[in-house]
Amino acid sequence: MNVNEPLAERLRPKTLKDYVSQTHLVGENGALTQHIKQGLIPSMIFWGPPGTGKTTLANIIATESGRPFYTLSAINSGVKDIRDVIDKAKQSGGLFTTKNPILFIDEIHRFSKSQQDSLLQAVEKGWITLIGATTENPSFEVISALLSRCQVYILNAFNKNDLETLLNRAIESDEFLSKKSIKLKETTALLKLSGGDGRKLLNIFELIVNSYNSETVEITDEAVLQRIQNNTVRYDKTGEQHYDIISAFIKAIRGSDPNGAVYWLARMIEGGEDVKFIARRLLIAASEDIGNANPTALVIANNTFQAVSTIGYPESRIILSQCATYLACSPKSNAAYAAIGMAQQLVKQTGDLSVPLEIRNAPTKLMKELGYGSDYKYAHNYENNFAPQEFLPNEIKNTKLYDPGNNARENAHREFLKNRWKDKYGY
Repeated sequence: MNVNEPLAERLRPKTLKDYVSQTHLVGENGALTQHIKQGLIPSMIFWGPPGTGKTTLANIIATESGRPFYTLSAINSGVKDIRDVIDKAKQSGGLFTTKNPILFIDEIHRFSKSQQDSLLQAVEKGWITLIGATTENPSFEVISALLSRCQVYILNAFNKNDLETLLNRAIESDEFLSKKSIKLKETTALLKLSGGDGRKLLNIFELIVNSYNSETVEITDEAVLQRIQNNTVRYDKTGEQHYDIISAFIKAIRGSDPNGAVYWLARMIEGGEDVKFIARRLLIAASEDIGNANPTALVIANNTFQAVSTIGYPESRIILSQCATYLACSPKSNAAYAAIGMAQQLVKQTGDLSVPLEIRNAPTKLMKELGYGSDYKYAHNYENNFAPQEFLPNEIKNTKLYDPGNNARENAHREFLKNRWKDKYGY
């Protein structure tokens, strides 16, 4: 074993038995445990913060399922690299084995659409089993065609017990640290600095231990903070705080607090967060939390996304601040968000209800003869461009899904609907 190899690498587990955390996946009844036992490994995406064992888990799956293992990093691989690996994988898989090779792609969210497209045929034909690792939401960063062919498994940041298990394992099992007399008197500072990242924890721990000139090491919170110059846990755009801080940012906007909004925005900017990630969340907030209370909010958020995509940092900070403060100061309504949620739930409950004949399209003579569209009232032919008619399937007619919020604009919506529909929907 090489002493220059980082502690996290030296302690990398080789079997599921040695794997720490993620019991929902690798516990006795975990999904991945069952896949390995059955010998049926689907293509999958591991989504979670860094240092949670995504790469390690991919290696273990390959080892315990007896499959060839190939790996690429999305940072420095192109389409040619992908095709080369796929060709090798096809050859190593052979014609008479069901154990197709595993191709592991780290940071798959960094692949372009064309790079992700180049994986589709290999996954669909079963030439490879793809395992991708990402710290970003795969719904946004992985193309839908590839995502539909993969299972998505979420890996969680390590909790306190997981992290302390790693520390104790390092003290007891590492070839070099086990020769020292190490006492863990306090762990709060270490755990705080790690941010739930197991790799970061072990690397900090090794740095602290090696800073002592003696074979006896006593770990206290004070000793840790003295030896780590930057002892403030700053925003980590790929770590656990990525999720906590964006949540705080959106909640401040929803709560109409521009001060909180720009503070959490500054935390993300100073941490180097992807400018488009922030702008995307502003777009969502503009519709989910403001909606028809101020429709201009969505326009401004969309323009913000377009602008920062073109400009980038540092100037984008000004545009993001303008948008965030505007959204925070806008009237709030989640009526549109609630309406689509109720509608989707209704669809799930009632299934594929038939479209009423009167509002069906009638492009052919036969359809017209069958009564398609025969009783449809073309709104523009009537006074005030309105004619009462039913637009929902008969089984759920008169159902109100959109209930305008209590604000100036949506109160106007309510009056408009009340004037048109009278008592039909109870506006």
